[in-house]
Amino acid sequence: MRGQGNARSSPALAVSWRPSTWHPRLDMGHLHRFRSSTSHRNLPHVFLFFLFVGPFNCLASYSRATELLYSLNEGLPAGVLIGSLAEDLRLVPPLVPQATGRQNQQSLPEYTGSSAEWNPPLSFSLASGGLSGQYVTLDNRSGELHTSALEIDREALCLEGGGGAAWGGSISISSPSSDSCLLLLDVLVLPQEYFRFVKVKIAIRDINDNAPQFPVSQISVWVPENAPVNTRLAIEHPAVDPDVGTNGVQTYRLLDYHGMFTLDVEENENGERTPYLIVMGALDRETQDQYVSIIIAEDGGSPPLLGSATLTIGISDINDNCPLFIDSQINITVYGNATVGTPIAAVQAVDRDLGTNALITYSYSQKVPQASKDLFHLDEATGVIKLFSKIGGNVLVITALVSIIKVIFRPPEIIPRYIANEIDGIVYLKELEPVNTPIAFFTIRDPEGKYKVNCYLDGEGPFKLSPYKPYNNEYLLETSKPMDYEMQQFYEIAVVAWNSEGFHVKRIIKVQLLDDNDNAPVFLQPLIELTIEENNAPNAFLTKLYATDADSGERGQVSYFLGPDAPSYFSLDSVTGILTVSTQLDREEKEKYRYTVRAVDCGKPPRESVATVTLTVLDKNDNSPRFINKDFSFFVPENFPGYGEIGVISVTDADAGRNGWVALSVVNQSDIFVIDTGKGMLRAKVSLDREQQSSYTLWVEAVDGGEPALSSTTKITILLLDINDNPPLVLFPQSNMSYLLVLPSTLPGSPVTEVYAVDKDTGMNAVIAYSIIGRRGPRPESFRIDPKTGNITLEEALLQTDYGLHRLLVKVSDHGYPEPLHSTVMVNLFVNDTVSNESYIESLLRKEPEINIEEKEPQISIEPTHRKVESVSCMPTLVALSVISLSSITLVTGMGIYICLRKGKKHHREDENVEVQIPLKGKIDLHIRERKPMDISNI
Repeated sequence: MRGQGNARSSPALAVSWRPSTWHPRLDMGHLHRFRSSTSHRNLPHVFLFFLFVGPFNCLASYSRATELLYSLNEGLPAGVLIGSLAEDLRLVPPLVPQATGRQNQQSLPEYTGSSAEWNPPLSFSLASGGLSGQYVTLDNRSGELHTSALEIDREALCLEGGGGAAWGGSISISSPSSDSCLLLLDVLVLPQEYFRFVKVKIAIRDINDNAPQFPVSQISVWVPENAPVNTRLAIEHPAVDPDVGTNGVQTYRLLDYHGMFTLDVEENENGERTPYLIVMGALDRETQDQYVSIIIAEDGGSPPLLGSATLTIGISDINDNCPLFIDSQINITVYGNATVGTPIAAVQAVDRDLGTNALITYSYSQKVPQASKDLFHLDEATGVIKLFSKIGGNVLVITALVSIIKVIFRPPEIIPRYIANEIDGIVYLKELEPVNTPIAFFTIRDPEGKYKVNCYLDGEGPFKLSPYKPYNNEYLLETSKPMDYEMQQFYEIAVVAWNSEGFHVKRIIKVQLLDDNDNAPVFLQPLIELTIEENNAPNAFLTKLYATDADSGERGQVSYFLGPDAPSYFSLDSVTGILTVSTQLDREEKEKYRYTVRAVDCGKPPRESVATVTLTVLDKNDNSPRFINKDFSFFVPENFPGYGEIGVISVTDADAGRNGWVALSVVNQSDIFVIDTGKGMLRAKVSLDREQQSSYTLWVEAVDGGEPALSSTTKITILLLDINDNPPLVLFPQSNMSYLLVLPSTLPGSPVTEVYAVDKDTGMNAVIAYSIIGRRGPRPESFRIDPKTGNITLEEALLQTDYGLHRLLVKVSDHGYPEPLHSTVMVNLFVNDTVSNESYIESLLRKEPEINIEEKEPQISIEPTHRKVESVSCMPTLVALSVISLSSITLVTGMGIYICLRKGKKHHREDENVEVQIPLKGKIDLHIRERKPMDISNI
């Protein structure tokens, strides 16, 4: 096969073929001989032959389906030969016309020529347009299939656009599994006499054109520091590779294992590989709290492609360290005049753990006497020790813990020089002053000039006092932290100085913060949810907005404004914050409103905040139920079963909730009809009979659930369609025992009587046809019945042998669908000059008539519109001559009868009565017929 040759020139291609059962074609030579041996008179038979053979031959052609399978790599350029359908199907030219008989297609030689050798030539085409032009091109003459200009990307076709498409159309994409990707094509081989339907599958093979890629560039893994060796931790976010099989991700490795870790890869039942981090050594967070490496994913392609991400291994803390004091011993000196609350020392411990594991609390040991605990207070959170009460005479306790120095009041001097604005001993600072803002210089000196003076800052606040180098006894007071007017506006601190002899002095500094506009207004709720009933009055009140501003003065004054997304019919008072709506709202037009409002202070520059207002318009029952149609009409066949579904009455209500709940009810005819409120389904309680009533007019009312309720009505017309459920009813003759006297002198063609019937149905169900289906008597075939009118006429002249009782069984049938209905009646005709013995006639009527029923249906005769033309026949000539002869005989006979009747009429006028008396309830004129029931007899 050339497909395999293509595989040699392009290793990305391969082909296989699988033909279905071969059906031999009709031999053209045999058909030629068949035609030549057929005479002109047998053309209709030839036509019938092709009429019946043609469809089966077509089916045989369509059954010649073949499947071809090709395979090629993705990413090939345009014009690469995929395969030649003509060669791979092994198509060969048909037998020459001179050949005779049939020959098995399987015995034909291999194809060596081109499709042009076929007459007419072969044509290859895709079954329909579809997507075929995107990926492949098919040469209509040679049947060669090539790649198109659009490069085939297996991942784009099957991993994203696939999905197991079945055969249908000219091309489709199928991805029955993650490893297979098929293009499916339907190809037609024409013309019709060589028709072949070929299914082509093109398997797209994967190439390693995608590198593994991690979904994130930074991957973090946390390992507790007490994790034992060989602990396994799954690394989330494994790498993905759109390629499949060995071209997908195969292994992982670390660029630096730090001597503490290694990697392992596990594969699940779906073939997905997950990297696991394995701990190989003891961890200590206090020694190293994290390790950073590069994780590399590698596929199995040749050459392999790589993808990488940064892997951070964090070591989580456990409580494995005890707190340690910084100083093992602290020497403290307390002056006798020390004030209560003065900090005298601070202990400090550290813990190498983190978080809650490093939180430290301080407390006295059990060895500290209670007297010492009462004298000195230890803050359990900060470790600061303060004087809790004045030092008394319990010298033993005091000297056991601290040294007491008796003070001779010779205080040092504290000379302030203010840098910040100071008025009347109060320093004013703006709250937004940066950290390390200088407040004042303090010069500390001893009046006697013989003692060394130290100082410290006493009091709470964001301030610090530090020596100002390179000068001696100069200290700078400055801010140490950001200040917040809204948290605290006033501070009182003191600069305390003492000399080496224990003399000390304190200078009080008062600091007043000045407010800045550093706070924006704050709404009480960022989302303001409001409701209002529809049809509100104009300028209706909605709510009063309220926002607070922690700033003072005009910086805390708030004004209110609507956002740009607020509809124009909403108003907001900028001073009071009252929100109103100026127009009437309609829930059915719009149910929810959502817009923003702003609160702006008066600071410079101003600050603002935004809140969202959601307004829900509540429903009122202001809409009546509305029927989809102004009125409804339903056509229902009669005898419709009780509670059957006649039709749906669709109704809507624009209101919501209970106001939109609609109940339907039948206003009139409720004894017959009922309506299902939930579905709006109209039903009849009983079966309906069109013959009793052909139509119904109902009024249906829809009532909603509002207070008060609103309603509307609609007209419903139900028209019953006739069903052939009534057989014809024979009105005349009224009984099978009635009879009619027929005079022997009655002329042929004269009406004798009639059968009159009615049908309660309508249309074709009520079209009645009459026929005689049984006869009994001397010569009952002398009478015929008109299938349309039911008139019974005498066909032939009555003879002497025709005297007696003639019984005709008449079938009266309608033309109903799906099955006609019928009735029968016995028409009794007594041929005689008079009724001389009524008891004899009655005895004949009482006998069960032995009548053979004729198997023919009553039909209304319809004149044929055309006659079937018969080829080369003398039948039309014979029929024409027969008709002409019969007409002549009939004309002569009729003229003779007419002359006899004229004489007979003259004779009868001389008789006493013109009418024939019959022993019935009424009289019948045999020469005058009326379309009404005839009362013949009730014997």
